[in-house]
Amino acid sequence: MTDILMPALSPTMEEGVLAKWHVKVGDTVKAGDVIAEIETDKATMEVEAVDEGEVTDILVAEGTEGVKVNTPIARLKDEGGAAAPAPKAAAASEKAEPVKAEAAPAPAAPQKAAPAPAKADGERVFASPLARRIAAQNGVDLKSVKGTGPHGRIVKRDVEGVKGGAAAPAAASASAPAGEVRKVQSLAQMGIPDGSYDLIPLDGMRKAIARRLTDSFRDVPHFPLTIDCEIDGLLASRARVNAMLEKSGVKVSVNDFVIKASAMALKAVPEANASYSPEGIAMHHHADVAMAVAIDGGLITPIIRAAETKSLSQIATESKDLARRARDRKLKPEEFQGGTFSVSNLGMFGIKAFASIINEPQGAIMSVGAGEQRPVVKDGQLAVAAVMTVTLTCDHRVVDGAVGARFLQAFKAMIEDPVTMLA
Repeated sequence: MTDILMPALSPTMEEGVLAKWHVKVGDTVKAGDVIAEIETDKATMEVEAVDEGEVTDILVAEGTEGVKVNTPIARLKDEGGAAAPAPKAAAASEKAEPVKAEAAPAPAAPQKAAPAPAKADGERVFASPLARRIAAQNGVDLKSVKGTGPHGRIVKRDVEGVKGGAAAPAAASASAPAGEVRKVQSLAQMGIPDGSYDLIPLDGMRKAIARRLTDSFRDVPHFPLTIDCEIDGLLASRARVNAMLEKSGVKVSVNDFVIKASAMALKAVPEANASYSPEGIAMHHHADVAMAVAIDGGLITPIIRAAETKSLSQIATESKDLARRARDRKLKPEEFQGGTFSVSNLGMFGIKAFASIINEPQGAIMSVGAGEQRPVVKDGQLAVAAVMTVTLTCDHRVVDGAVGARFLQAFKAMIEDPVTMLA
């Protein structure tokens, strides 16, 4: 017998959701066959078999949350037809290999997890864990909801607007994991009475965001630098560029200009394109610019690799593709892990200025506000210009104030006169 283990689909992955099985007991699989879909805190990815054999057991049901990495999720009978070891032999094996023994009992808990809802005719209803929680709280029957997620899966947006009978708050609290129950008790201790709110348990993405950003805000000595950029020239250039690209169907956004200008500024001030490590300062060869994309339940930062080498039309095409697949949770780990610098743009929401938390191990992140008409003084005269405020949050261990200031000077020059990006 060969155990199929819960894979680690990223270096930071500790657990995931077994979203869907593509095989059943009795199926024969070979190396490379897609056997399951796994939801991590950032994406939904297909898992391929690495061994050949017949599926004899499905150890973890579809829809099971919190499946730890390296937990057995299924079992194969190899070509030789080897039988499963007897209990005594298994116990001996556990003594001989203590590292594996820790993971051995893990499948018991997932087996008890409730399976995904099923339709009246027995067909399984595929829905994300968050969608199922929202549906349960709002009394929504998932059998009547049409899914718009990958492979027709029901996701958060499908159930948010659906009306149903209100679920009892007590039921939501009763089904919450122990961590959420403790949170309810802590809220009560702070004067917030039970029954005055609905508790939505934390999913993997929100847990990861909370952990990583808390670590970053606590452990990284950071400081902000803010500057105003006049973007009338950028807006005029964007109109001309989009007119030239009209037949190709590509449309360049202000954020695409920001990504390009950031990358060029990082090459002009390479000290800002760096990461801190206890072993030394990593000076990056390329400007791999991560862009913040809001998705259901959180945030993800897909990366434009070597952005300084790409044209505005290439950046526009790549950024739109990455953003679309990010929202569908179809990014590969290498498409959102790493990066040397981040851009977070809330200008489309009318936010004038803000400061972001550094995304380690990057040395800085730039927050972009809305471009708006503001009064400015030019040659001693009052005038009106389109102004955009940007704030650079720097890791002081690697990016000093003078370095950050020089980066913003370079960025400002390029964003105000986009022609200089081509020099």
